[in-house]
Amino acid sequence: FLLSLKLENKTKGKLQKQLCQVVLDHFEKQYTTELGDKWTSVRDVLTYPLCWQYAILLNKFSQSTPLESTLRVEGYRPAFQGSMPYLPSSLKCYIRSNPGRFPAQKHQAGKLKEYYLLNAASLLPVLALEVKDGEDILDLCAAPGGKSVAILQCAYPGQFHCNEYDDLRSRWLKQTIESFIPDPLINLVTVSKLDGRQMGDLKPELYDKVLVDAPCSNDKSWLFSSDIQQATLRLIQRKELPSLQFQLLRSALKALRPGGSLVYSTCTLSKAENSDVINLILNSCSNVLPVDISEMAKAVSQEFAFLSGMQQHELLVLPEKGRAWGPMYVAKLKKM
Repeated sequence: FLLSLKLENKTKGKLQKQLCQVVLDHFEKQYTTELGDKWTSVRDVLTYPLCWQYAILLNKFSQSTPLESTLRVEGYRPAFQGSMPYLPSSLKCYIRSNPGRFPAQKHQAGKLKEYYLLNAASLLPVLALEVKDGEDILDLCAAPGGKSVAILQCAYPGQFHCNEYDDLRSRWLKQTIESFIPDPLINLVTVSKLDGRQMGDLKPELYDKVLVDAPCSNDKSWLFSSDIQQATLRLIQRKELPSLQFQLLRSALKALRPGGSLVYSTCTLSKAENSDVINLILNSCSNVLPVDISEMAKAVSQEFAFLSGMQQHELLVLPEKGRAWGPMYVAKLKKM
């Protein structure tokens, strides 16, 4: 107990020291306007990592029964208890109300990990995608690989294409897939390092479902930029992100078969990178329709806090104490 207290205080000091005022001031201005009163409670969670929560996604390919018993003893319970439009029984995720993190498993060559630690809200884009066996799937911006692993917990795709343009992140993605997916199944997975903006021209109308978990301003990690120059640069580059996100979405839609669906997600609260990008796509592409995901949101409203006033094809998870999941924006579209 004393050791954990010592570690906690050490972490506390380290994290408090790193809070980046430049980023916080920028967010303060933007999110007070966009979120109104909600911003104060969201800010309290984002700036205090000791109240953050972590979910545990079990790996069905390497599952041990003792692990589930251990999790229950530790106060974890299965997530997504509501009546969901899509929830495969093979997808098992555990959460608890208390903050803190279950120990991570180290990567060992040739040995599959039993679980993946993640923000529970990052499973919502996967559940919105509703992947079925035999479908051809593209995960356009796949690193670090948590959503790719979750997709494979849900169904066995025909072909599964995981793409990551960034070299370092691409290596991370490969390692994640090797850590969670067994040999025969791993042959269905193609990992590439293509520029996502060109995917639609390279692979036109090839996929039944596409996930675009777009590069975005990661509110949680940006608040703890230890280097002020890096933080300032990030805030300047932030203005260019919606243009990149729009190009990635347009490319993803080209890669999608008619009748196929696409889910767009980010881990930012920023309206410019969320609703504005989706509205631009809907206004500029005549063959794209919004898909209602309000039933899914309703089913998980006990576990997640959502921003009210969103349209039916989108949702925004707001972190709050005791439900410190998100930020996570999800929108669903269909190609005609």
